[in-house]
Amino acid sequence: MQLLNVPPDRALGAILVHNITGADGRKVFSKGRALNADDLEKLRALKIETVYVAMLEPGDVREDDAAARLARTVAGDGIELSKPSGGRVNLYATRPGFLRVDRDALRRINELPGVTLATIPGFARVAPKKMIATLKTVGLALPETMIHAAEQIGAVLNIASVINTRVAIILTGNANARARVQEIFAPPIRARIEELGAQVIAEEFIAEDERAIADAIARTDAQIIILAGETSIMDADDIVPRGITRAGGRIELYGAPVEPGNLLLLAYRDAVPIIGAPGCIKSRETNVVDLILPRLLIGERVTRAEVIALAEGGLLVHN
Repeated sequence: MQLLNVPPDRALGAILVHNITGADGRKVFSKGRALNADDLEKLRALKIETVYVAMLEPGDVREDDAAARLARTVAGDGIELSKPSGGRVNLYATRPGFLRVDRDALRRINELPGVTLATIPGFARVAPKKMIATLKTVGLALPETMIHAAEQIGAVLNIASVINTRVAIILTGNANARARVQEIFAPPIRARIEELGAQVIAEEFIAEDERAIADAIARTDAQIIILAGETSIMDADDIVPRGITRAGGRIELYGAPVEPGNLLLLAYRDAVPIIGAPGCIKSRETNVVDLILPRLLIGERVTRAEVIALAEGGLLVHN
């Protein structure tokens, strides 16, 4: 693509780089317009001697066509596209779920000259028609080679549905505290689960005892288990982690760089995630459980490294 100042007679089919205004200061033509024969007559009538235009060369793809192709490339399952306009295409969810972002692919797309792709946060909950991303080409045209490079990267975004729908809540504590623990902890935990599209298939209160915890874990057929109690887990060798280990679970992480939620425990029993919830789960304010629960519901196996990566932005409360 070449950018040139040319007389109107040489501008047929060229693309305006700047707006054209008349003697009254009003806009006559907008930048990005491909000039046709009638446009050239109007330019002559306005006594415009030269226009600043882009001349496409072989292999150049105009911004709207480029944006449409790029958007089709980056969009995976559960996403629909707006019509391109001014080199921009917006992306929308077509179904409920959570936005899954391939971060490496997103970085590689944005490293391509002339391509920008911005998204809402990964794992954000979405509904149909929710705007999840916008793609904009920078410039009036992109070379075919650039679009081909993006096509080699492939899909960046998709809408992941909840697949781990069956969740068990296990509450622990002293028998005398049973009513208070159930009243404080069960409603906010249940509300979180149901609002995200899953269901509580079992809820029970047990003694804060290693064997009792192990037995409760072993007898449930839930796809996710959430443990909470009157006392947060205070050590990696506390009663709750010992009970998880006794049931055949493996501790992935104890302690998260997220506040509220530093005392999170995350474990797995085969493919079943087990959350040892910190005391802040009794509040509906956003905490560490809200950051990892959507990932577990869509079937992600959240690792220690991924929880540690929550540190940037992990301070969820501010003075």
